[in-house]
Amino acid sequence: MKITEVEAIYLSIPDLDAEQCDGTQDTLVIRIHTDEGIVGVGEVDSSPLVAKAVVEAPASHSIATGLRTLLIGENPIEIERLWDKMYRGTIYFGRTGPALHAISGVDIALWDILGKTMNRPVCEMMGGVFNRKLKAYASALMPETIAEAAAMAEQYAKLGYKAMKFGWGPIGRDAKFDEAQIKAIREAVGDDVDVMIDAGLAWDLKGALRMAEVYERYGVYWLEEPVHSNDIAGYRALADRSRISIAGGEQESGRMAFQRLLDEGHLDIIQPDLARVGGLTEGKRIAYLAYDRHKKVVPHAFKTGILVAASTHFAAAIPNGFMIEYTVSNSPLARDLVSREIEFKDGYVTVPTDRPGLGIEIDEKVLNRYRVR
Repeated sequence: MKITEVEAIYLSIPDLDAEQCDGTQDTLVIRIHTDEGIVGVGEVDSSPLVAKAVVEAPASHSIATGLRTLLIGENPIEIERLWDKMYRGTIYFGRTGPALHAISGVDIALWDILGKTMNRPVCEMMGGVFNRKLKAYASALMPETIAEAAAMAEQYAKLGYKAMKFGWGPIGRDAKFDEAQIKAIREAVGDDVDVMIDAGLAWDLKGALRMAEVYERYGVYWLEEPVHSNDIAGYRALADRSRISIAGGEQESGRMAFQRLLDEGHLDIIQPDLARVGGLTEGKRIAYLAYDRHKKVVPHAFKTGILVAASTHFAAAIPNGFMIEYTVSNSPLARDLVSREIEFKDGYVTVPTDRPGLGIEIDEKVLNRYRVR
């Protein structure tokens, strides 16, 4: 089998201003075609046009080459070798950042091809299924008012979610308001629902320490990205001095960044985004870095159903996976791009082990409706 084409498809919802954007307003879909008619799909979580350029750029020289040029004519099931070829071929402008973001989408598509070729689900091809059901948490931006926060929490609980996360928005502006928000959320859902807070880099160390104590009183399961992602010393002090679990890592790419978060930052839970860290191949390496250190992994997945599917297979195929992010955004890209998606029921998703590859189908009408180029 040979790769005949690599498409980088930019999708965007028109006429949105910055305040309406929650991360699902645009995306870059990767489609890899083969001479045997098997097509794999992946997704990149980055600035879509920057990542698209990484895919489509012509070769400048041997270590400054676009991914499409590196892949045409290659055997798509040689995933590890192709990952290394892409990494080495982009060293001059890559190693982290947009180059690894673009490699991520390609890598996910290659795993989809491998599963379809072997007529097996991706999680089995990655080494086996540790978890056939995974708790899925409702993931949403924190609303501006206390009443809205309580109403949203109650709504998600009624939909069957046994875990939910609120992030960014007004968090960090006023400590008393933040406490009132979490108090209202906890009262709305009771004590049996896991509640997580994504602070969105809101505080310095002292502010994070104060709020960690507050959130602990309301049974928050984890506090995510409370300090700047570069503040490794702050992460370490916070994780060492708090009883609440500290989580982070969605902004990182490559396993070396996660090794630093684990060994120097002392994070309790790491959150690799498979559409950003280097795909399923690098994601598994990261997961075992955490496994060796007895830490948990919950993939970040605030995009379309493509990333949700990849994250589900990933969490199923690692020994320290137990939960996935399930965006409740009303964005048509988040809701409608994938027509055959991962099943959610009673707070859990079931890994689609009866379907080959990622086990999803793209709705071509939706893709063409939002396709920019």
